[in-house]
Amino acid sequence: MSIITEFLLKGFPDDWMLQRLYATLFFLIYLAALMGNLLIITLTTIDQHLQVPMYFFLKNLSLIDVCYVSVTVPKSLMNLLTNRHSISFQGCASQVFLFLFFAGTEYALLIVMSYDRYAAICHPLHYEGRINRRSCVQMVTASWFSGCVYGSIHVAGTFSVSFCGSNIVHQFFCDIPSLLILTCYGENHLEYAFIIASCCFDFVCFILMIVSYVHIFSTVLRIPSSQGRIKTFSTCMPHLTVVTLFVSSGFIAYLGSTSKSPSALNLFMSVLYSLLPPTLNPIIYSLRNKDMKVAFVKMFSGIMASKN
Repeated sequence: MSIITEFLLKGFPDDWMLQRLYATLFFLIYLAALMGNLLIITLTTIDQHLQVPMYFFLKNLSLIDVCYVSVTVPKSLMNLLTNRHSISFQGCASQVFLFLFFAGTEYALLIVMSYDRYAAICHPLHYEGRINRRSCVQMVTASWFSGCVYGSIHVAGTFSVSFCGSNIVHQFFCDIPSLLILTCYGENHLEYAFIIASCCFDFVCFILMIVSYVHIFSTVLRIPSSQGRIKTFSTCMPHLTVVTLFVSSGFIAYLGSTSKSPSALNLFMSVLYSLLPPTLNPIIYSLRNKDMKVAFVKMFSGIMASKN
């Protein structure tokens, strides 16, 4: 056993050309994620027609996505461009906490957003009483708090043990599966217990979301007008797509076998759940949303008019 003061992030191949290619790809993805989410935050802040609970939750989701993608990508880009792979023990622990903090907050907020759609479609007469400004702030605050608890539990379970042997993490950022491989034999039972408990809780929450959407779809199918059914259904599809993307990407990545050597499959799965959701969420919410398109055209027209 040795005292580890830093880790080496070795998720990328050693080939110089491939590293530059990955750096370019990561930079473009990061730029797209920042631009898309910051655009949604701006539109939902300045446009008066978007000052409703659904867009309040969407603004918070975009804020979380900006933070979520910023935890891993800047450090990875720096490592690729400088060919330095080290990260301090404290830096690694901070990265694990922040990554899980924002991931947990996003999952909790997606649950809140599914409840918002359920209340709006299944109980429209009581919607304003259930989903008002005060309750929106309370639910968002609860989401951020639950994410903080989620991150704290897992970082405590992972870094309260001793690390034996190598300090090489075969990943482009510090994540729990890669770190658990480096722990001393028999000392990682606590974190595995936390992971099992978290998976059970997340699964129950996912089932509740599924149940809410079963009620939503049954209510939509009872709407007599086909145009009304399509319009109501279109308000649910972006959220359902985002939930599916977020849950499935994390599920695939964490069920995939974590190898003790870098591989293209491990890198792909890591990108799948760490970069893809925050990059695609703005596209998913914007493409089918007429209010967002109108707000964007209005803002763009105002910018062009001010320049002229």
